[in-house]
Amino acid sequence: MADSSFRILRRRRSKSSASSDASALPFWHYLAAAVLGALNTLSFAPTPHGGWVELVVFTLFFAWLSRTSGWKSAAMTGWAFGFGNFVTGVWWLYVSMHFYGGMAAPLAAAAVALFSLYLAIYPAAAAVVWSLVAGRARFDDESGTALADASAEPRFVPTWHGAFAFASAWALGEWLRGLIFTGFPWLASGYAQVDGPLAGYGAIAGVYGVGWVLALVAALVVQAIFNARSTRNARSFAPAVVAVALIVGGMLLSLVHWTTPANSPLSVRLLQGNVKQEMKFEQEGVNESLALYRRLITEKPADLIVTPETALPVLAVQVPQDLALALRNFADTTKSSILFGAIGVTITPEGRATDFTNSLFGITPGSFDVYRYDKHHLVPFGEFVPLGFHWFVNLMGIPLGDLARGPSVQRAFFVRNQPVAVDVCYEDIFGEEIARTLREQPAPAGILVNSTNLAWFGNTIALDQHLQIARMRSIETGRPMLRATNTGMTAVIAANGDVVAKLPQYTTGSLEATVQGTSGSTPYVTSGNLTVIAVSLLLLAFGFAFAPSRRK
Repeated sequence: MADSSFRILRRRRSKSSASSDASALPFWHYLAAAVLGALNTLSFAPTPHGGWVELVVFTLFFAWLSRTSGWKSAAMTGWAFGFGNFVTGVWWLYVSMHFYGGMAAPLAAAAVALFSLYLAIYPAAAAVVWSLVAGRARFDDESGTALADASAEPRFVPTWHGAFAFASAWALGEWLRGLIFTGFPWLASGYAQVDGPLAGYGAIAGVYGVGWVLALVAALVVQAIFNARSTRNARSFAPAVVAVALIVGGMLLSLVHWTTPANSPLSVRLLQGNVKQEMKFEQEGVNESLALYRRLITEKPADLIVTPETALPVLAVQVPQDLALALRNFADTTKSSILFGAIGVTITPEGRATDFTNSLFGITPGSFDVYRYDKHHLVPFGEFVPLGFHWFVNLMGIPLGDLARGPSVQRAFFVRNQPVAVDVCYEDIFGEEIARTLREQPAPAGILVNSTNLAWFGNTIALDQHLQIARMRSIETGRPMLRATNTGMTAVIAANGDVVAKLPQYTTGSLEATVQGTSGSTPYVTSGNLTVIAVSLLLLAFGFAFAPSRRK
């Protein structure tokens, strides 16, 4: 009878804890989590060697998450951390909406806050999954004896399966953030490791795989500290040994060359016009842009000359004839290939313009064929309007609101004998799409080219962050990346992710370099995100099935 009463009391206590665990922690717990998230923004560019900073922040975050007593408090802790990270990391969206989009300042600030709250759903969901899969085992001493007092507060004890559950849940959360609603994987935790100790894992499992290792190392460090304070035996040092091995492994993998040089090196010129965004689509600004890029393109030959996104801010079919002839003659006489940004359009048999696209066009010397790449991954609200949000776009004055998409995989642009894969704007933040392009192109590209215009975001950290993202693409694919931007960062990135050369921000000029293409595939190009997704799902399923509380 007494035993039966005790079991009933435990069930009631369990139900009560499940419904009130979020309120068991004080408000300052969640405020501290938000501060940790804000500090994590300092891990990303322009902070040098921010990957080490991120290791410390994530270790503190997991330790803080371990104070939670159930999935609700875990969710709120993850949400607070995510909000602190995103609201300080993507605040530059305010610049595009207010200064260039014409949205009222309070509305623009509210939009950034709401967007950050949405993005924080993913770390919150990861924390919930970790909390459930880790079992939330309750112990009353270090030996693992089950609670005899049903009124006692539960304590979390770090375990191996809990560490792997955290890594897997975190990686899946970031992957889903880069997938749902067309995706926004900006500030994925792996990007901060470009100059950090874990960058080498990018070529194996991509940026989400780097985030997986980061989360695992943080959890293992917390587990090692807990063990050192409690058990004090040889086995207690095992998590620390594994964490150190993972860090050393990442540093050694950065020295591995997964691809090999292929074809002759190319001389390149990357143009940066520094055109004021507020004037770009005004007639005066259009005329100035056309004259500026005519001069920049034709002032010196190179094997490949690249302009920023929509450098010629007109329909491609409306490029002035004298400019078109000047570019064609320059390409033919100097043997220079030219990639320029303009607005693509399809003309129907009735003469009606339709299917406007954000495009790059390529001129090859000695050929009348014009290469065309149409942007596939469009920016919500900037290039297409999600269903039900036309009212929001009407509050802004940003042009090009509804564009057509290009195919997901498009042919390479050949410069001499070197195939080049191009993308536009923020398409280079989707590593899986670039990897798929390299897998499925008939002639896989040996050089990546990104043509973009970040003038929408002013002189903010967005420019540094985008360059950091592009560097991860080079690490993942083992290929150099060329970036031609309007205001910065125009840069040449080596196949190992190092920045070889770049132009100062907000200057007009041309960046000249010699670039060696590569061939071959990294493990990430071969399998994409499948590796980290499959490993994470398998580990979560295993952890859920064999969690300590379920074994009891």
